[in-house]
Amino acid sequence: MTKQKTGAEPVNRRRNGSGDPLGTNSEIGRKLKQYYDELVSDEVPDRFAQLLSQLEQAEPLQKKG
Repeated sequence: MTKQKTGAEPVNRRRNGSGDPLGTNSEIGRKLKQYYDELVSDEVPDRFAQLLSQLEQAEPLQKKG
C-alpha cells in the first residue's frame, strides 16, 4: 500500500530547509527583540522623570482624601 500525500507537511519538516521552523518569522522576531532591547536601554528624559516623580508624590495624597 502506498501513502497518499495530504498536502500538509509534518511538523518536524522545515519549509525552507534551514532547520528554522519559523523561517521568516524568526527574523522578524529577532528584529523586534533587538528594537525592544534598544528601547528599554534608552534613558528616560529628565522632563518625563520629573512628571513621574510628581505623580508618585500625588498618589498618596489622593488615597488619603
